[in-house]
Amino acid sequence: MGFEDDYLDVLQNIEFAIVSVYRDTPDLMDYDVMKALNSLRAEYRAEKSEKVVMPAQLNERAQYVYSRVKSMCEWRLGRTEFSKEDGRPGPAPIPITLDEIAACLKRIIKSVELWNKQGGRQGYLFFIEQHIM
Repeated sequence: MGFEDDYLDVLQNIEFAIVSVYRDTPDLMDYDVMKALNSLRAEYRAEKSEKVVMPAQLNERAQYVYSRVKSMCEWRLGRTEFSKEDGRPGPAPIPITLDEIAACLKRIIKSVELWNKQGGRQGYLFFIEQHIM
């Protein structure tokens, strides 16, 4: 099994968060996604090494991605809960480590780079939007 197989659920959760922003904000660009993911990855890596990282200056679209993806990452890290529509807590995942969440973000960053090169400014977003329900 490869990385994608081992962390498929985490990768899908993060990409679902990205797609939800894209559906709300059709002018979102791959660049915005990349800025948000790089910023988050740097934060989690700094936290792991107990260093302080200055928050990146993100435009409004990238900040929206950052917020949604961070919420998903915090849930996967076991730090927050999601509530169902009726207000009851949703299922909690088995928590993953900072190293694992950083590796998942790195994998998605590589995907953004690949699909952006192949499909242009929204190549990654067009690609994942077709694969996320």
